[in-house]
Amino acid sequence: MEEDLVCAMDIFLDTEQVLLDADPVRKAQASIALYQQWLALDPQAQSISVSGESVSRVRVIDVPGRPAQPVLVEPHRLARRGLGSPAGRVALIHSLAHIEFNAINLALDALFRFRDMPVNYVTDWLRVASDEGEHFLLLHQRLAALGSYYGALPAHDGLWEMARRTSHDVLVRMALVPRILEARGLDVAPPMIDRLTQLGDTDTAAILQRIYRDEIRHVEIGNRWFRHVCADRSLDGTEVFRDLLRGENSAYLRSPYNREARLQAGFNEQELALIKEMELEYRAQNSR
Repeated sequence: MEEDLVCAMDIFLDTEQVLLDADPVRKAQASIALYQQWLALDPQAQSISVSGESVSRVRVIDVPGRPAQPVLVEPHRLARRGLGSPAGRVALIHSLAHIEFNAINLALDALFRFRDMPVNYVTDWLRVASDEGEHFLLLHQRLAALGSYYGALPAHDGLWEMARRTSHDVLVRMALVPRILEARGLDVAPPMIDRLTQLGDTDTAAILQRIYRDEIRHVEIGNRWFRHVCADRSLDGTEVFRDLLRGENSAYLRSPYNREARLQAGFNEQELALIKEMELEYRAQNSR
């Protein structure tokens, strides 16, 4: 029986295989299936899978599995289009699909790379990867309904660049990816949903509403594991966060902030005040 449990699942190998899959639809579907497979294991088998020997080894993954299209360019080279035109809405959906595709990779990499974390950490990030896979498929289907596809427009590599920059430490990853990059979605989603609804594009608005709801949970997961690691290392989370936001990391901060959603996602008032403070400090330093 014990031997059967040990062989039940090599979660790190399975995660690596999905992470390296270059086909976006197949990757999204595999991330959903991987989470369901994990949930089908009993707690003992999950524990053995996390703590046991894996065929997979932690290594540098400079580029995850991804298709040749879209062409990746610098963010400032991306054309800006208003939502009032069909082309503008396609561009928005394409950019969101790119974000969600990269979010699958980021969630899987958080599991693949940082292996000294509890079983619940694995469960959380598999769920995030599954959610992001569902989001991507919804956006992929919406693009098809509008006569387009993922890869039709250029995109940028900012999200995976942050994965490279934070690959050395789970504390830094949790601080800067869910708590900064993903939390940005909590601020911008409601106005976009309102605008799309006003334009009569209720199908896209409904997808964004689903993503918004799930992202609150994803940010909460990042907040919770950030605090877990800080407590485990006897660190003051607020001071760690302040130190990490000094300099270029504050360039990602953009007010106004969705206070209600951020509180729901696990930020506290002290952290919200710190975010505003560090944004102002960065703007002042770079306006000279």
